[in-house]
Amino acid sequence: MKIGVAGLGRMGAAIARRLIDVGHEVTVWNRTALRTQPLAEAGATVAGSPRALAGAADAVITIVTDAEAIDAVYGGADGLLAGDVAGKLFIEMSTVRPEVETALAARVAAAGATLVECPVGGTVGPALQGKLLGLAGGAAADVARARPVLEQLCRRVDHVGPVGAGASMKLAINLPLAVFWQAFGEAYALCSHLDVDRGWLVELFADTSGGPNVLKARGGAVAKALATAESGSATFDCDSIRKDLRTMVAEAHGRGFELPIAERTLAVYDQASRDGWGGRDCTELPAYWAGRKE
Repeated sequence: MKIGVAGLGRMGAAIARRLIDVGHEVTVWNRTALRTQPLAEAGATVAGSPRALAGAADAVITIVTDAEAIDAVYGGADGLLAGDVAGKLFIEMSTVRPEVETALAARVAAAGATLVECPVGGTVGPALQGKLLGLAGGAAADVARARPVLEQLCRRVDHVGPVGAGASMKLAINLPLAVFWQAFGEAYALCSHLDVDRGWLVELFADTSGGPNVLKARGGAVAKALATAESGSATFDCDSIRKDLRTMVAEAHGRGFELPIAERTLAVYDQASRDGWGGRDCTELPAYWAGRKE
């Protein structure tokens, strides 16, 4: 299948590589052209614009930073919707508010194409292995059309409702994870003075009733971060978590309620970013809090 991928951040690049590996004819575009080079070396074709990308593909996956980036890549004279896109399938995977996806779906429909939203849970490793968690929103027939591609990227794909529902679910599942890194940092601060192996400590936490799946999957990186204050290359960094938390808080306010724990966590991560931790991986954030003093 001819598939285009617009947006080659960590996740977009991993998704494009996975599609190449399973045999699709992949075309890529990114605002910063340098990021296309590794994928070109892996066999992808590089498009000169989003419009050219859409013209070369039967289906287009977009995964960009925020609502402004979505508007930029879909709109304008060189945007994805600028040419003849009648009958094409667009799969939108960005983490944004539901209203952004519903507005985009209307624009895509007006151009004669179809949009399915499917934000995904997971990081680069699962993306490369086709083991993401897909949260699809759209009409049943449209999701069924997108499913063969999504199932090559995801270990499970759940159709959670109309367009916008996927965005709501993505914000919901990301919130406990974002809060967890801060909660674990506070928990570790209570016992960091003990002379125990950090790997053992993380394994113990993972075996308790409060231990989430992420400790089982990434416990080694967490233990390394607690011992050295770094876990390696970032897959989901502090600034990305801050962006998601701001989106969650804005969505809650738009629906008439507050998220006090999320707001307080965001304030801590804002301070961490100001202290130079913005590009550090989420597994390193507990070490940030434990290292702070009154």
